[in-house]
Amino acid sequence: MLNRLLCSVFCLPLSLLAQHDHHKNEIGIANSLVYFAKEEAFAYGLHSHFVRRLGESRFGIGLGYERIFDEHKHSTYGIVFAYTILGGWNFNASPGITIEAADPNPVFALHLETSYEFELGTNFHIGPVLEFAYDPEDIHLSAGLHVGFGF
Repeated sequence: MLNRLLCSVFCLPLSLLAQHDHHKNEIGIANSLVYFAKEEAFAYGLHSHFVRRLGESRFGIGLGYERIFDEHKHSTYGIVFAYTILGGWNFNASPGITIEAADPNPVFALHLETSYEFELGTNFHIGPVLEFAYDPEDIHLSAGLHVGFGF
């Protein structure tokens, strides 16, 4: 029992530092449970993005789209700025616009997201994702599962 505990304590940080294959391009999809703070309501959200890594750096840039399936029909379009913190741990910032069915006028939106990737073979990865999003109407928090394809 003690050996397992010690191994977990010392091996987990090493696994976070493990070398990941970071591809030049990534297509990612996240399924999430979304919580709207102002409305105190939950909904289902689907987020997708395409990111291209800048050379051999930890930075990438791309496009993102989020759809929240509720009565508002909330859609957000943004530019994704990605950064690999270490190993499979990533951070994305995505400024953009949100449009809702009841009010088709776009408003500024900002999404901040962090995820961790567990590799499944050479091109696929999967892992948890957390997101904080702001627009003038509400703040929402999301937790879900990210699946990505690198090429």
